[in-house]
Amino acid sequence: MSSIEQTSVLDRVLDPFAQSLSPDAARLIVSYRADEHTQARVDELADKANEGTLSVEERKEYDKYLEALHLITVLQAKARRLLS
Repeated sequence: MSSIEQTSVLDRVLDPFAQSLSPDAARLIVSYRADEHTQARVDELADKANEGTLSVEERKEYDKYLEALHLITVLQAKARRLLS
């Protein structure tokens, strides 16, 4: 599934959830940032991916982070829309 198709599916699935957010919850979602340790690990894996030196296990871990971050990005976009 392409990233465009994945985003479209997430949009449809998350719409009812996003519509039920209170303004306070929406603001919390918009302001979410990964903690320092998590961000450092994602950055490390991203650097290794760019260098082509990820192990198979690191690739799996990096893919999981990317999936989670994609979900959060879609939720944040929906929360921003709700607040505007």
